Amino acid sequence: MAAGSTAINFSTPCALFPCQPLSLGFSRSSFHRHQAAKNQNALEPHMSQETLSYHWGKHHRGYVENLNKQITGTELDGMLLEDIIFLTYNRGDILPPFNNAAQIWNHEFFWESMKPDGGGKPTGDLLELIKRDFGSIDTFMEEFRAAASTQFGSGWAWLAYKANRLDVGNAVNPSPADEDKKLVVVKSPNAVNPLVWDYYPLLVIDVWEHAYILDFEARRADYISIFMEKLVSWEAVGSRLEMAKAQAAERESEERRRQEEEEKNAGDAEAVEMYLDSNSDEPEAD
Repeated sequence: MAAGSTAINFSTPCALFPCQPLSLGFSRSSFHRHQAAKNQNALEPHMSQETLSYHWGKHHRGYVENLNKQITGTELDGMLLEDIIFLTYNRGDILPPFNNAAQIWNHEFFWESMKPDGGGKPTGDLLELIKRDFGSIDTFMEEFRAAASTQFGSGWAWLAYKANRLDVGNAVNPSPADEDKKLVVVKSPNAVNPLVWDYYPLLVIDVWEHAYILDFEARRADYISIFMEKLVSWEAVGSRLEMAKAQAAERESEERRRQEEEEKNAGDAEAVEMYLDSNSDEPEAD
């Protein structure tokens, strides 16, 4: 990632999967799926055991296995997953490992966005920011549902924390003129996620057809409603927000320190140059 970027490592309730990952027997630098869900019917009747088993066991597994084949023995081998995503996005000129790497990250983030008996309403700082940035919880819900419903074809809808001001490194900020330190709803096609815009993801819904076809057939809107009303873990989203704010504050501090160091070095260089110029103006002795 670009200098100053921080790998996303949000702490969330492990409602479906053990918190500790399990290697699938690949090389020590390989990626993993989470261990098998503690209880693959934990989200029923809102997400069936059949859907969870198929989605996690087939699609997620495939992304992991394919990525390991792509990166073994390359310069990407051993990198953090977030770094691979960032580098292979390549400012939109996507390199081959990107799709599998991003889909692993997206799916793990999606699983950790849900819990049994989820739904309800956000609370605390998260609720206050939603009210500040969207006007009301209902307006936010409508905007999030609309993003998920109108994503053409396969993709994702996200709630994210936007804290950056400029394009950073390999990222491209889609809304550079927008106010910073605010919540935004965005949608992304295929495997793309907000990491490539240097945003902090907080919540995601998978709107690839395989996420809902077994339970809802082609009724994406019904799936979105059930996700928001019965599955979302607002505790996870709130935890991610606190981590995002802390990481953004640390990055700001690092940027200020860098600028102060540059100004100091520039001042020192100017002082040396003035000293040398003053000496060169003195008349030479006979």
